[in-house]
Amino acid sequence: MHSFSTSSEREKWYRDMAWWQDERLESRYERLSAARLDQLAVTDNHGGKLTHGQLIRAAAELRDELARHGIVKGDRILIVLPNRVEWQVALLAILQLQAIPASIPATTDINHLAYAIDLVKCSLVLTSPEAASAGGIAGANSSPGLLTLGQGRRSQWHSRPDKAAPPLPGQATIDHIAFTSSTTGNPKAVVHSANTLGALNQTFTERFSLGADRPIFMASPLGHSVGAYHGARLALFTGACLVLQDGWDAEQALEMIEQYGCAFTAAATPFLKDLVDADRTGSSVKLGSLKSFLCGGAPVPPVLMEQSREEFPNTFVTNLWGMTEGGLVTCVPDSPGDKVITTAGIGLPGLELRVLDGAGDELPANREGELVMRGPGVFLGYAGQDDLYQASLTADGFFRTGDLAQIDEQGYVRITGRLKDLIIRGGVNISPIPIEDALARHPDIESVAVIGFPDERLGERICAVIQPRGRKPDPEELLAFCREQGLTKRFCPEVIRFTGNMPRTAGGKIRKADLRDRIAGNGKDLRAT
Repeated sequence: MHSFSTSSEREKWYRDMAWWQDERLESRYERLSAARLDQLAVTDNHGGKLTHGQLIRAAAELRDELARHGIVKGDRILIVLPNRVEWQVALLAILQLQAIPASIPATTDINHLAYAIDLVKCSLVLTSPEAASAGGIAGANSSPGLLTLGQGRRSQWHSRPDKAAPPLPGQATIDHIAFTSSTTGNPKAVVHSANTLGALNQTFTERFSLGADRPIFMASPLGHSVGAYHGARLALFTGACLVLQDGWDAEQALEMIEQYGCAFTAAATPFLKDLVDADRTGSSVKLGSLKSFLCGGAPVPPVLMEQSREEFPNTFVTNLWGMTEGGLVTCVPDSPGDKVITTAGIGLPGLELRVLDGAGDELPANREGELVMRGPGVFLGYAGQDDLYQASLTADGFFRTGDLAQIDEQGYVRITGRLKDLIIRGGVNISPIPIEDALARHPDIESVAVIGFPDERLGERICAVIQPRGRKPDPEELLAFCREQGLTKRFCPEVIRFTGNMPRTAGGKIRKADLRDRIAGNGKDLRAT
């Protein structure tokens, strides 16, 4: 563990170790691709294909169009696009203009979309004709412009911003904003610089032997941090071809990985599970070209890790622990087999990890506590929420992750739980708050708690534990009620349990940990519907 008197000393160390290279991503990409302009840069499962030269020219055309409509350096541009070549065009164009890309999944509901727009004062939303949500954008107080990008990169300007967006703290260094869920149910706007995300890309490149000749397959949404950091930006960083799948299909993924010789991917547990279960046609080895599969979002069950070894003999599969805020922990190809199966691995170079007790003191090896981190790939703050950011830091600048963990003598991290109540379903964080709020409006519900229910494929499913008021409402009735309250299908409960009473603290708060234990132990006062 390194000791620094000031943050300036720490940043100097990052530069001395070449983790911070002070080079903008678009400049690096154009330098790396200059000798390979006729080679494939990005393709998708809808027939989109661009060479490096075509990608650079398409991005420049979009950049010039944005400039003509008043977009300037420092403006925040929200990308709400599916996994198609247009996403990469949009990212590169925004970087060329030295505006700030803000990425969010194309499936984001209108309320969260409006909140995100207002939180970072977006000047413009880039979206597809299919994904455009006029209601969500109209509901944003900031009234951003709206530009739709269709197949063939056709665009239509629907409106324009009245004025340039006000600057954010640390504006000069901001290079990307990514949105993540929070325990309040509203997104957090995670701010990164070219250096912090470059550090993640650089250390990934070194750890997994990536480069221009190692195509990247990405089925994870590019609007999610996994897709944005380890797909879109990593491909620009290495100069590699980015192979995109819009709409998950395991059999098609196998075909695309083989067709393009993809060597690297990162995805959540359900993607790995589906690939393990998928039938392999042909005589070649399943996922034969794929050298590394980083599986994150939730711990991978040991049985699935063992199955992946058998199914993908040429592929190194490891847990990936990380956050939108950065960090990142994986095993390495020469990690002991038991560590690969049972731990999240070791931190990327330069990442400092500690485990703290409730008083904030560092714990020795193999003791459980809150995991904190500090390093060259850790974010710079929360846009529009500086108080929240400051509250998440220790006195010496470590970020409190909210996760419970143990670190052994060799530095391997074992994630043991979460301090926060977010449900991780298929690698996506889901706040229980809006779901609880919706169900609490039902006249036959006395009390409700929404928790994660263990699931082999998705990691967790959404479980509503209900204390009824009189009669027990019918599950189908409850689902219909949730939809009436504005919840989309992906946020509706998938498992329902009834209880005669809720375990509570002295202060009246529901003990969700106790509810999870009851469900796991088939507590007799809980009943599956």
